[in-house]
Amino acid sequence: MSSPDDRSHWQRIYAERDPRQVSWYEPTLESSLALIGEAQLDRDAAILDVGGGASTLASDLLAGGYTDITVADISGSSLDHARAQLGKAADRITWVEADIRMHDFGRRFDLWHDRALFHFMVQPTDRDAYLNTLQRTLRPGGRLLVSTFGLEGPTRCSGLPVARYGATELSQALGDDFALVTSALEDHRTPSGKEQQFLYAYLRRVGCRDERLPRLQSTG
Repeated sequence: MSSPDDRSHWQRIYAERDPRQVSWYEPTLESSLALIGEAQLDRDAAILDVGGGASTLASDLLAGGYTDITVADISGSSLDHARAQLGKAADRITWVEADIRMHDFGRRFDLWHDRALFHFMVQPTDRDAYLNTLQRTLRPGGRLLVSTFGLEGPTRCSGLPVARYGATELSQALGDDFALVTSALEDHRTPSGKEQQFLYAYLRRVGCRDERLPRLQSTG
């Protein structure tokens, strides 16, 4: 599971690189924002962005009128960068420096967003710990948006091994409590110009068997 080296690794990444130069950077998370719009949440819905770090998602959600936004990341440096970019508006967001695998948020959320964190959960113990936090944090009926490297994506990122998923494999990894609503593949161009295949999946947490949504055919 986690170790002090996990935190120091990501602290070093953000100390050595401009957040706009990390491979997963996008100036606007258009696909994530589109899926959040598809979820049709009330503007006061509780949204959690795990591994959000220096992402622009929180800023764009604020601009879209959402009022209950939490960003969690293991790297305090990445959160500091995001806060600095937002200025006074940063006070309208809850920032949590934490390892998702062991953190208790002490509340439930309506939407869990993860872009490029879950695929670092390579070991079964890491995946199980991530899923335990997800289970106690996302309310029944809540929305789950996960973006990982696709089956043709890279095998390593930022010096670490990663897992790759198709829609079926990701759904199986997340377990029966999450019903796949839709998914799509997307080619992400890194700041250095390389192409990386990402899978975007939108799922719903189901409370009991008769509430389970039908599984829709993946577009990926």
